[in-house]
Amino acid sequence: MEQKVEKQASLESVPVKRLKRELKYQGTILKMYEDTVEVNGHQAKWDFIHHDGAAAVLPVTEDGKILMVRQYRNALDRYTLEIPAGKLDSLDEAKIDCAYRELEEETGYRCDHLEYLMSVNTTIAFCDEALDIFLARDLKKTHQHLDPDEEIEVEAWELSDLLKRIYAGELTDGKTVSAILAYACKAGQK
Repeated sequence: MEQKVEKQASLESVPVKRLKRELKYQGTILKMYEDTVEVNGHQAKWDFIHHDGAAAVLPVTEDGKILMVRQYRNALDRYTLEIPAGKLDSLDEAKIDCAYRELEEETGYRCDHLEYLMSVNTTIAFCDEALDIFLARDLKKTHQHLDPDEEIEVEAWELSDLLKRIYAGELTDGKTVSAILAYACKAGQK
């Protein structure tokens, strides 16, 4: 263990210096930059994508089922099964407020208290997106408030069935997999 700690400390002492950051593209949810960096005396170009942040919710019904949303994802060109999530509406919006909003918008349920479950960085090699995930219980039925370009179906799933889908490689969304596995550990299931 000591050797591993020493190696980590030596890696962290390698100087990486950003020389320049140039905005290449700005979209509705992200900004893409080209960074010029110096590592070990060599210059390199690295892609960097900035995301303002997001929140997600793992909603658990009174009978223990998990509410999932099925929606089309353009990047994958297919429908996916995920936990409800969304980006911050503004830079000063608290992630927990975003989570309350997304829960009701996407599922048509709300709750009075969200419990922090975990935080994840979704794609650390080139993107700074940071996502807080919350656990929702004591759900109250309202109605969905979907954006005009959203078509979302809500499905109730048993935890054990979602775990099987993860281990079979059928659920691949990082935030969803992380949230379900964390919840399963919390609930004492493996």
